Amino acid sequence: MGEKFFGENTPKLGFGLMRLPKEADNPSKIDIEQTKKMVDMFMEAGLTYFDTAFVYDGGESEKAAKVALVDRYPRESYTLATKLGAFAAHDEESAKQELLTSLERTGAGYIDYYLLHALSDGNLKKYEEWHLWDYVKEMKEKGLIKHYGFSFHDTPERLDEILTAHPDAEFVQLQINYADWNNPDVQSRGCYEVARKHGKSIVVMEPIKGGTLANPPAAVRELLKGANPNTSIASWAIRFVASLDGIITVLSGMSNVEQMADNLTYMSNFKPLSDEEQQVISKAQNILDSIDSIPCTSCHYCTDGCPMQIPIPEIFSARNKQLIWEQIEAGKQDYEKATKDRGVASACVQCGQCESVCPQHINIIERLQDCASVFE
Repeated sequence: MGEKFFGENTPKLGFGLMRLPKEADNPSKIDIEQTKKMVDMFMEAGLTYFDTAFVYDGGESEKAAKVALVDRYPRESYTLATKLGAFAAHDEESAKQELLTSLERTGAGYIDYYLLHALSDGNLKKYEEWHLWDYVKEMKEKGLIKHYGFSFHDTPERLDEILTAHPDAEFVQLQINYADWNNPDVQSRGCYEVARKHGKSIVVMEPIKGGTLANPPAAVRELLKGANPNTSIASWAIRFVASLDGIITVLSGMSNVEQMADNLTYMSNFKPLSDEEQQVISKAQNILDSIDSIPCTSCHYCTDGCPMQIPIPEIFSARNKQLIWEQIEAGKQDYEKATKDRGVASACVQCGQCESVCPQHINIIERLQDCASVFE
């Protein structure tokens, strides 16, 4: 069967290896045995796409992919994606070394989908000056990469510029979910439409917005449960993006066997949203648009360079507990726990490093001032 667009026949659920389960007695270590079970469930359901990155879990995610997937399944039975992050390198040589390190960690022999990682206004120059676009083309010619593209966190206008300058990119990875579809900060819809205008297929990341759409505000939960009491809240988010045209697959960063099992109930035999279900999603979007929450997905890009070691995502999570669910005391407790041995919100020196790398384009400095006034 032919393809109307690149990747059309790829199963529409991808296994994101960014939030793998951790061992109960050692939360910093990936639970490999549970990961193996999840990989087995995924493969048995006929799903094939696995996504990791050079930087995930300090490289442990790629190593887990080797042990749980590569060492246990025929190479042609799955597709593996990983990423080159210029932001994790200090010069051209170390940036190019990332691919070789990823191949060594995964033992995969080649990478099916290789991405230049998290392109945005703040790092585009590095990818150009270090000749990384030419590098991935070379590596494709050598057979170490099958397809290359990039993941992206910026404006539709910037995406249009990149795709105009690099029409050879075969696909784009975008953050798309129904909460961000019309969000002026993230502009999911605008970025989606630019990618499709250029004829590019799309891999979707953050379809559940860092887990927040698995447990949205009460009004949204009631709406979705009322529309279909027999399906999970998270399923609405994943099916929304999987129903769009031009989607290669939708990545879900599953953290335990239960999440995998739930996703498989509706994605093993995926059915796009009906017109009635699309109307339900529109109502959910209207509810979310009316709440002034902080759109943080806990990616932690902001914390790596924070001179005051402020646990920004944890602080925002505590504040969102108050803003969205009105859990005032629980929010205070979470804040105290998060800042016990680290910087408090008021310790911010307003250097702006965090805002320059935030994929959600959050006004972090302003939001921290709010958190300080509430929690301190």
